Amino acid sequence: MTDAIRPLGAGVRLRPAAVADAASFAEALTRSRAYMKPWEPVRPESYYTEEGQRERLAALLADREAGRVMPWVLGDADDRVVGAVNLNGIARGSFRSAILGYWVDVAYAGRGLATAAVRTVCELARDELRLHRVEAGTVLANAASQRVLAKCGFEEFGLAPRYLHIDGAWRDHRLFQRILHDGPVTGDPSPS
Repeated sequence: MTDAIRPLGAGVRLRPAAVADAASFAEALTRSRAYMKPWEPVRPESYYTEEGQRERLAALLADREAGRVMPWVLGDADDRVVGAVNLNGIARGSFRSAILGYWVDVAYAGRGLATAAVRTVCELARDELRLHRVEAGTVLANAASQRVLAKCGFEEFGLAPRYLHIDGAWRDHRLFQRILHDGPVTGDPSPS
């Protein structure tokens, strides 16, 4: 079940996000703000507050209930947020795809946690959500994220000029995908 807690290593576990994580998210995002700046959109100051995170998480969980997103948290031994992974834009029907997003707290970077989390989420996407593929994009200069995707079986399939507004400008992105299976479409036949 996608609600299960999964160990990732180094005392960190993957679990579903909750509104109760708002204060911990605000702390981790504030701590990692400068580290993640080159890869993130410009955010309002409220984004880095507990209230801003509570509002963001409430909206994210409403989208989860609607089947559009699956948000997870990387929690340390004390269950503090040290990263997150989301499957966004989940499409059903004949497409069966989602867009992957992830980040790891600056204090936990370089420990293999992003790789472990992405692998685990891809397994959940295949086995429990029954998706066919997962897509991800990175700013051209984000070599660390590109290494994570390569280690997790993603293949580059394109270049998207001026794809997302990141760090104050429209940035070109490398696009990656991982085909999870080529089996028949089973389960929920609803269109996307």
